[in-house]
Amino acid sequence: FVLSGDMMYVDTTDSHAFGPLPALPIATPPGTIVKGSVDSKQFMATLQGGYRVVDTPDFTLDALAGARFWHISNDVTVSALGMSRSYGESFGWVDPVVGMRAFLPLTERLSVQAQADIGGFGAGAELTWSALATINYTVTDHLSVSAGYKMLDVNYDRGGHVYDTRLSG
Repeated sequence: FVLSGDMMYVDTTDSHAFGPLPALPIATPPGTIVKGSVDSKQFMATLQGGYRVVDTPDFTLDALAGARFWHISNDVTVSALGMSRSYGESFGWVDPVVGMRAFLPLTERLSVQAQADIGGFGAGAELTWSALATINYTVTDHLSVSAGYKMLDVNYDRGGHVYDTRLSG
């Protein structure tokens, strides 16, 4: 039996100022500058258990199933004419996920790993998926280092909340 876990936290902030604006029909004097900022935070955690379906010295393959937990918070602030208005929201959900993980040793110390999953199925998000590939180097029996690339995609639209994004890196 095998266990796989993954967590990610992303905090992004962006702000822009627009102006000076011409006089607008909503009683905005000419030269008004409007500033807007958005602060978004995302926390995601995936926990999967599974079974090793292929277990040889040259290759392993695991079948996985579990859940992906999401928590999203957004804060938007708009300022003009000495006034400021803010709006904040936070929401979360849990998606079922199924996937596979493969491990291939290249040498005694060097290996590659690939993992992919898909989920949501309308239970939380309409669809979520992730794919990961790493190259791993075993330094000692208790220490290894890995470098890789991951893509994580989610399409959530429920209860007036929309979160449709793809992260990669």
